Amino acid sequence: MSIERRNFPQFFITAPAPCPYLSGRLERKVFTHLVGQDARTLNTQLSRGGFRRSQNIAYRPACDGCNACVSVRTPVKQFTWSKSALRVLARNRDLVGTPVRAKATSEHYGVFRDYIDSRHGDGGMAEMSVLDFVAMIDETFVDSHLVEYRLKTDGEEPGELVGAVLVDMLDDGLSLIYSFYEPRFEKRSLGTFIILDSISRAQRMGLDYLYLGYWVKGSAKMEYKSRFLPQERLTPDGWTLFVRK
Repeated sequence: MSIERRNFPQFFITAPAPCPYLSGRLERKVFTHLVGQDARTLNTQLSRGGFRRSQNIAYRPACDGCNACVSVRTPVKQFTWSKSALRVLARNRDLVGTPVRAKATSEHYGVFRDYIDSRHGDGGMAEMSVLDFVAMIDETFVDSHLVEYRLKTDGEEPGELVGAVLVDMLDDGLSLIYSFYEPRFEKRSLGTFIILDSISRAQRMGLDYLYLGYWVKGSAKMEYKSRFLPQERLTPDGWTLFVRK
């Protein structure tokens, strides 16, 4: 996919490193910097081309002999609300999702730390300090915000924070960068709920897509993304629609 820019960004490639998704494989990434006044436009263009954002970096896999990482996005206007999806929404009807400034707080970090320690204690983010977390949330030149999920209350005070998701605003949709939630609420299927709520939010905003990042066939960590159908996957022939069979 072509990127229409007078000043074409400079791309770099990382050295091989162990793949976090498929055992015994090595990963490499091609990346560029998202800085300056053109960062938002470039973020949209690169997202359409299969890139993801991390702080001020846009990257995509460039692994030798492997194309397992597939960019996926949900065409929200065509999304089908299955019975299981409606049940997840019903289980969480006492939650309120509120967009707020992308500014990390100690409350956010506490929920993030509980989530990582419970769900991904052996992953690449397990060693993230509070400063690393602040950088992940705060450091960006693109249009980004958090959506906080809190328990409803009868008074004016905000309810308990049970989860949050970092979201980029693109020209054609929302891109979910990273979500985290309190593990003691696991029976609510909060990870699924956050995606479903984001689909609904994109619909209300009149947008076309919810970008979900990479689906990796054979990776248990990423298999959940294949459930949100219909879904477009970026193939060598471009974005291809996959529907429920």
